[in-house]
This record gives sequence, structure tokens and C-alpha cells, in this order.
Amino acid sequence: MAKIGTYIQEAYDELVHKVTWPTWDELQQTTIIVLVSLIIITLIIFGMDIASENVLGTIYDLLGK
Repeated sequence: MAKIGTYIQEAYDELVHKVTWPTWDELQQTTIIVLVSLIIITLIIFGMDIASENVLGTIYDLLGK
């Protein structure tokens, strides 16, 4: 049981004294970067989905299925 207490104390000490937390401006900037990246990747995947749907639809139409 003492090991758990030591672990919690060391984790708290590390979070309070050793971790460098981002500033509010840094947090906003990285959040915007993540959101923009997410939108770009979503649009790329959406485009690939539409393209593959059209290609497969064309192939199925040519094969008569």
C-alpha cells in the first residue's frame, strides 16, 4: 500500500514541478492546427470515397451488374 502512496506523490510532484504546461496562446494555436488538419484529412478521405464510388459504379455498369 505504501508503493501506491509513493507513486501518487511522485506523479503529483512531476505534474506540478517538472511538466512544462503550454500557455493559453500556444494551446489555441495547436488546437487550430489540429482542427485545420482534421478538416483537410476529412476532405481527402471524402474525396477518395467519392472517387472510388464513381470508379466502382462505372466498372459495375460496364460489367452489367
